[in-house]
Amino acid sequence: MSRTAVVSDISRRHVLLGAAGALGAGVLGALGVPDSAFAAPSTAISGSAAAATGTLYIASDSTAQTYSSGYYPQAGWGQKLSSYFTSNVAVANRAIGGRSSRSFIEQGRLAAIHEVIKPGDYLFVQFGHNDATVGNAERYTPPADYKEYLRNDYIRATRALGATPVVVTPVSRRSYNASTGKFNVSFPAYVDAAKAVAQEESAALVDLSAASRARLDEIGVEASKGVFLWLGAGQYPNFPNGVQDDTHFQERGAVEMARLVSRAVAGLGLPLSGEVVPMAAR
Repeated sequence: MSRTAVVSDISRRHVLLGAAGALGAGVLGALGVPDSAFAAPSTAISGSAAAATGTLYIASDSTAQTYSSGYYPQAGWGQKLSSYFTSNVAVANRAIGGRSSRSFIEQGRLAAIHEVIKPGDYLFVQFGHNDATVGNAERYTPPADYKEYLRNDYIRATRALGATPVVVTPVSRRSYNASTGKFNVSFPAYVDAAKAVAQEESAALVDLSAASRARLDEIGVEASKGVFLWLGAGQYPNFPNGVQDDTHFQERGAVEMARLVSRAVAGLGLPLSGEVVPMAAR
């Protein structure tokens, strides 16, 4: 299938599926940040372009996006990912806040990636946070539809262009269960759908939901504030009144999540796995 045909087929499918309704169980709030927070994709590589083994594209939401200095210390895991790969890999972070698996397609953002992705490249896809916002018709995507978008638009269409899709389960929120002493699974229906479609399509899977939750369980509920965007008043100029955000990350947390992603990649047995720097694999 040609590149133009793949992009056209994606557009046709999302029109047929239509906007998802606002029906379903109640879930956690949406991930919305201003579009102005989206910076140019990270392409930090060393050496010549000819030496690069490929580009790792990220399709995701505000938990992964790259933030400008006007949002410091807020950061997304995709913003920090290039540090955990050799200079043979370029990271193009196309994640942007407030998008679901469906709206990322409908706004042409996946098509823009498919216009430039090449054989040997990778597409990491992490959605679920905004898909779960029942009260927002622009974003809400029922788990069954989410699964089919992953299958048809992110996995199969990417493979048709010779690139490799990698499904990433939605990263955990800071949702602690005092009765169990453990962190809750965030967006379980979407985690299950992502894992199921990856297995059905024999696609590579990074279970960031499980990895991030295990890390949070390890450090505990109080220390987890240093991972998420919990800031005191006057601590940072960009957040003069402070903030208590259980969804987004401050720089330390973004670095930690990027490390967990790269560690998982090291064990996938992909050509990309050999490009993970040793410090991340431990």
